[in-house]
Amino acid sequence: MSTAALPIEASSPTPLFELRGICKEFPGVKALDDVSFAVLPGEVHMLLGENGAGKSSLMKVLCGAYRADAGEFFYKGEKVAIASTADAQKLGIAVIFQEFSLVPYLDIAQNIFLGREPKGRIPGTIDRRKILADARRVLDTIGFDIDPSITVDKLGVAQQQMVEIAKAISQNARILVMDEPTAALSDRETELLFALIARLKADGVSIVYISHRMAEVFALGDRITVLRDGRRIDGVRPADVTPDQLVRMMVGRNVDMTYPRNFADKPGEVLLQVKDLTSPTGISDINIEVRQGEIVGLCGLVGSGRSEVARAIFGADPVTSGEIIFDGKTISGEPDVAARRGIALIPESRKSEGLALLRSVGDNLVVSALRKLFPSGLFDQRSAQRTSDSLIRKLRIATPSARQTVGLLSGGNQQKVVIGKWLAAGAKLFIFDEPTRGIDIGAKSEIFALIDRLVAEGAAALMISSEQVEICHVCDRAYVMREGRIAGHLTRSELTEENIVRLGMHHA
Repeated sequence: MSTAALPIEASSPTPLFELRGICKEFPGVKALDDVSFAVLPGEVHMLLGENGAGKSSLMKVLCGAYRADAGEFFYKGEKVAIASTADAQKLGIAVIFQEFSLVPYLDIAQNIFLGREPKGRIPGTIDRRKILADARRVLDTIGFDIDPSITVDKLGVAQQQMVEIAKAISQNARILVMDEPTAALSDRETELLFALIARLKADGVSIVYISHRMAEVFALGDRITVLRDGRRIDGVRPADVTPDQLVRMMVGRNVDMTYPRNFADKPGEVLLQVKDLTSPTGISDINIEVRQGEIVGLCGLVGSGRSEVARAIFGADPVTSGEIIFDGKTISGEPDVAARRGIALIPESRKSEGLALLRSVGDNLVVSALRKLFPSGLFDQRSAQRTSDSLIRKLRIATPSARQTVGLLSGGNQQKVVIGKWLAAGAKLFIFDEPTRGIDIGAKSEIFALIDRLVAEGAAALMISSEQVEICHVCDRAYVMREGRIAGHLTRSELTEENIVRLGMHHA
């Protein structure tokens, strides 16, 4: 198994930054095992691997958030030390994680220069005019036309990401790490991000890009490094490899990327019926139905109201009018009412809405199933342990044990835990809001196979996804949303990416 740095031709420039023989160990987990990694000036370097492969740990070592147990760092060929994030920043290294590090109630300018604000004439004050002018200059550099005095809480995900990039550029970042940057972006927003990456690359900025989307790997990547189980498996160029070969490198086995399933020719009885649903969150006149044995897609552009529909059905958001009929009975109330009736919501924001981050993996896996597992009201630790261990094996959750704190898992493994807790509860209707966001390719196929098994056994699924290919390959039919309303319904024969875009973007 190769652990040397990526092959670089003799004619290639000296790596801008290089890590050699990096090791990092946590209790019960060897996160990085003799990993070497080199970044050339002005390149987009793709970093691939399953959840738990070591990608996040490697990037945290690179930016100084983790201190390596062993290994060396080289900047422009000279050996350097990185013992803190300040050391990394001095070398021009910046990381944009999936979970942004912005302060919601400060404005854009304050977020960009947080901790580096220009001082005003009066001691203890900030030069407001200068910070806005400096922010405007940085925003212009990346082509982001927005008022820097707007508070971050009023921005969408794509705009917040642009602020994160502006923050990095303002620190003279020469190595920019992007972790799943398009996970919550629409196609148009993704195009704008790709154009920005091209400009940064032309300016000599090196970009380390973590993604689970093969199309992005081949569209953007100059070189690719693959990690598996904390070790570097190989380093290749996009022109020299196929998507299937990359997947085999990542997971150590063949994976079917087409998500095959037996579509529901004759679905069962109507399990969920939503009539004229309106909510103050911006959705109105929502009419959908989901039958037993089928997977129904809910798609549209980011911001079209998909998540708001899911939250209203689950009781997490208020409803001003309309009716929700589940299993033949009208329901209303809080999420605990919906959960007791058999409705499960796997939310898009797993950390803030789906997990108790300070509790163990085992606790999180059984928390929604306590009434089912222990109808007498007496908790049995051994029974809970068996349930959690079974789910860990079934979902391939990368954790040393069920006792591991769930907040220490990678993002993809945390998402598996959120899904797992509802599997244990035996829900009848599963509402999946971006179920594969931040999930690696191997795990995606497993999750879709799992959803397919659920509906084959009589459950039903309502699935929200920003990846249209997932909707087309997995769903029996789909509703398309636009501006808070249902813009159209697509049957299985009509379910194409072209039709989704047509309904989602253009007025009929």
